[in-house]
Formats: sequence, structure tokens, C-alpha cells
Amino acid sequence: MRIDTNIGMNLASAAEGAKAAEAAGYDGAWSVETSHDPFFPLVLAAPATSSITVGTSIAVAFARNPMLLANIGYDLQALSGGRFVLGLGSQIKPHIMKRFSMEWSRPAARMREMVLAIHAIWDSWQDGTRLDFQGDFYTHTLMTPFFNPGPNPHGKARIMIAAVGPMMTSVAGEVCDGMFAHPFTTPEFVRDVTLPAIEAGRAKSGRSADGFELMVPAFVVTGRNEDEMAKVRDIVSGQIAFYGSTPAYKTVLDHHGLGDLQPELNRLSKVGEWAEMANLIDDDLLSVFAVVAEPDQVATKLLARYGDTAQRLSFNTMTPFPDDFWQPIMADIRAGS
Repeated sequence: MRIDTNIGMNLASAAEGAKAAEAAGYDGAWSVETSHDPFFPLVLAAPATSSITVGTSIAVAFARNPMLLANIGYDLQALSGGRFVLGLGSQIKPHIMKRFSMEWSRPAARMREMVLAIHAIWDSWQDGTRLDFQGDFYTHTLMTPFFNPGPNPHGKARIMIAAVGPMMTSVAGEVCDGMFAHPFTTPEFVRDVTLPAIEAGRAKSGRSADGFELMVPAFVVTGRNEDEMAKVRDIVSGQIAFYGSTPAYKTVLDHHGLGDLQPELNRLSKVGEWAEMANLIDDDLLSVFAVVAEPDQVATKLLARYGDTAQRLSFNTMTPFPDDFWQPIMADIRAGS
């Protein structure tokens, strides 16, 4: 079981954050696209480290095009010595159209084509094959020597995508090297929906599951004392309520017979009743989406939930804890997996 962490978006501390993550024993250091660009921190993190995986979890795919992503991914793969993972996510329609002013249609099909287009571009640079990618969403048919960076000594980067529903999950299985489960997921959803869809995608492409990685950013409610645990509980409950209000994630609630909660959470979100939303996440519902445990029981509970399904884990507490808090938990997870 590989264990990952985020390095944050502060460029001034990105290099030191990645070095600290590597020294603390993490297997991967990831940046995420929220209020800052996700690639800039990795330009600093990659040369500051030597063994840890560096990648985006995620960069918004549809805010960009395949050529742009191919350039960035190729350069970061070279800079990291072959340790880079290009992690992409679709985001949701309002953000793509209203925040990024980009096109939105058939997200699963578009993502599949984007990944294939990136690989076609990389192949033209890596192997000298003629660039002739013509799809429904993207067309790339021009590559002259002046714009060709030539073979990458570390080969092509791995590509992972974020997915929730079975269509996007199947795309991950078909054309990607791994998949990020959404934080708003559950062990039952992973087993009943995610894994079968990945397997269907792998079968479609004629590939086995060997080397494919499922990464789960698991919600964890824990702390060094009761007050700290209560604080984390409130923050995690609020985040679960926020995700639950989003129509795109209703499928997870439906899977647990909780779909009726989504419209109410959505209604409250539209009038800014964030505290009331969090109050709807009672202890039983919290335990569906999160591990709630004292620190010495966190590893056992995480392994019980995801030990037989995920290849990578991260701890999602929505609250920072020092590395020495997590190190015994990481050791227990590795010992038990």
C-alpha cells in the first residue's frame, strides 16, 4: 500500500514541503488545482526530491487542450527523472463553462479522447511516429521538427484521472494507468461500482489490471485529544455535506439509499446555510464516508475499508497534522497490507 500526501500550493515552500514528505516516508507528493496552478509547485518539488512520486491530483483537463498538457507532462517527466504522474479531472459543467469559458459535452468520451490524444502527441515525440490524431473533440495533425522536443530519456509519464460514475471510471480502466477515487466515496461504492467499471474498461482495451493503481483520499476523523477530534469532525462533516449537495455525486448517496438527502443539502447550499448542512451529517452518516478513530486505530480501520481494493491512500482530515503524527499510522498500514 502506497501512502501519499499533498504538498500545498505555496510556491515558496513547495520544494521544502516535497523534501519533507519524502523524508517522512510518503510515497507520493501531489499538488491539486484549486486557487492556484497545479503544475508550478511540481517544477520546484521534482528537482528537490529523488524517489517520491510527484503529480497532480488533479489538474482540470477541460480547461486545457491535449497539446498543452502533453508539453507540460513531458517536461515534468524529464525534470523528475521519470517520477511524474499527470493526474486529470473533468470538473463539473458550471466551472468549465462559466469559470474557464471552455466547451463542455460528453465528459467521459471527451476525457477518453484527451488521454488518447496526449499519448499520440507523446508517441510522435518519443518514437518519431507521424502525428495524425483526429477525433470528435480534438484534432492534432501538425508536428514540425522545430516544435518537437525529441525523445524523453525517461519515457512517457503515467496518466491517471479522477472519476465517480461508471462511465468515467470505465475510461480510466481503458486508457489510463490509474484512477483517483473522489473523497466522497465509500468502500461499498468502490467494490460495487468502481472496481467493476475499471475491470470493464481494462477488458475493453485488452489489458490486465497489472500496474493499474486506485488512489483513495480517505476521510479520517482523528486527533490527539477530544477537542481536536471534535474540531476535525466538524470540518469533515461540513466537507461531506458540501460534496453531498453536488448533483454529480448523488450517485454515491443513492448507492446507500440516501439520495433524498441530496436535494435538501443542495437547497441549503444555495442559501449559504453551511452550518445547517453539516448538522445533517450525523454520526451514522459520518461513519459511512469517514474513518472515525483514535490514532492507534486509524490504520486498522483504513485497511478494513480499503486494504483489498486500493493501491494508494492519502489521509483526508481537512486539518493539518505534523508528519510525526502520521508516521506510526503509515507504518501500521504497511505492516498490515
